[in-house]
Amino acid sequence: MSDFVLVALVAAVAVLFVMAVTTLIADLVSRVAVVDIAWGLGFVVVALVAAVYGGTRADTDVRRWLVLLLVAVWGGRLAWHIRKRAVGHGEDPRYEKVLGGTLDRVGLMVAVRKVFAVQGVAMWFISLPVVMAAAHTTRWWPVVWVGVVVWAVGVVFEAVGDAQLTAYRAIPKGQKPPVMQTGLWRFTRHPNYFGDACVWWGLWIVGGLASGPVPAVVSVLAPVAMTYFLLFATGAKLLEQTMMKRPGYPEYAARTSMFFPLPPRRA
Repeated sequence: MSDFVLVALVAAVAVLFVMAVTTLIADLVSRVAVVDIAWGLGFVVVALVAAVYGGTRADTDVRRWLVLLLVAVWGGRLAWHIRKRAVGHGEDPRYEKVLGGTLDRVGLMVAVRKVFAVQGVAMWFISLPVVMAAAHTTRWWPVVWVGVVVWAVGVVFEAVGDAQLTAYRAIPKGQKPPVMQTGLWRFTRHPNYFGDACVWWGLWIVGGLASGPVPAVVSVLAPVAMTYFLLFATGAKLLEQTMMKRPGYPEYAARTSMFFPLPPRRA
């Protein structure tokens, strides 16, 4: 069995375990949105088992442990941030829209089919650069450091954007503007989603591109898929359907880039 197949299978088992536990927790608390916490932590679990079960050709390659560190920093921060905002709140409107109602109303199997299974497959597929880093030795170390820089840009956008939004939400209702549009939010309506995409393009550069042409081509659809999810599936586009109903948001959207940071357009 090749190193890639072994690590990919181990990663699949890890994802299955994470999603099974997440499904049980969701059933207990009657909230599908707990999958958002498991999303970041699941990648950390995948990176850990990939590093441990990396094949013989990668036994002396420290890159898989570097990838584990990068994924752990990103996934741990994301899970902690989402946990803080999710505890004590109701179901996320995005998931109610996907499910066609609350979990209690539609049933657990609908949630498994429409959310947990989909996100589990997506998690395994998006983790392919992590698998590549564990299954192959590093071919181009300078490329690794380029990827680390892209990853760092993404983490900064995510962390700073989330911190700015948290500070905005803490302002008393009568004193804060109707729409968050300062800091990074002046240049992009979703700095956290943009940062998330940068993180996974950076990890692809580190784990896929730096492994050589074939691993790069095999795994390049992973960051493409992550970017698609952030933009169109469960991310920006779905959230904007709700946000456009808020006073002032359509005007903010008319002058602010939705995803890639750009100078604000004139009204």
